[in-house]
Amino acid sequence: MSQQPDDIIVIQKILTKLKASYQNIGDNLISGGVDNMEKYKYMLGQAHAYQYILQEISNLLNNKEQKDEEGRNVIDLGQKSRGSKD
Repeated sequence: MSQQPDDIIVIQKILTKLKASYQNIGDNLISGGVDNMEKYKYMLGQAHAYQYILQEISNLLNNKEQKDEEGRNVIDLGQKSRGSKD
């Protein structure tokens, strides 16, 4: 079993906490734990924020983001270009 660097362990712990919080919000929404529209909108906003953060961390860990010649972020979606014969 290989030892992981400390930063990867920290990231995994953060991911676990974020996923648990996201799940908790979903459970509350599904089980009727929301008693007014303001609370519903707040929790929905939290869920979107958790989802966004989880996706960004995933992108960073998977090295899907690359930089173009001008330093802008380019996301490789794995699609072939129109002119490609692959």
